[in-house]
Amino acid sequence: MKRFGMTVLVALALATNLLAVGKQPTTERENWNVNINVNQLSKYLQLTGNQREKVTDICTYFNEQMLRASRSSKKQQLLQKAVYGNLKLMRQTLDEKQYTEYVRLLNVTLRNRGIAME
Repeated sequence: MKRFGMTVLVALALATNLLAVGKQPTTERENWNVNINVNQLSKYLQLTGNQREKVTDICTYFNEQMLRASRSSKKQQLLQKAVYGNLKLMRQTLDEKQYTEYVRLLNVTLRNRGIAME
C-alpha cells in the first residue's frame, strides 16, 4: 500500500511538472514592448538639459526601430542595426563616463529581454 501511494505521488508530480513546462514563457520576446523612462535614465546618467532632449529623441527613435525589427522576417539583422545605430547616436551625445554606463545598462536590458547580440 505504501509503495502504491508513492507511485501515485510521483506520477502526480511528473504530470504537474510536464504541464508547467508548456506554460513557461520563451526567452525571446515576440515584440519589443519596453518604454524607456527618460526621467530615470536622465537621473542615472546625470544628463544636462541639452543632452536630455537629444536622448529623448534617440530613445523614441530606438523604440520605433526595435518594434519594427521585432515584427520583421529579418529580425536579427534589423535588431542589430537598431542597437548599433542607437549606440552610435548615444556616443555622439554622451560623454565617456555616461556612455559607458549607458552601454552597460543597454546590455543588461537586452539580455533580460532575451535578445542576443552577436
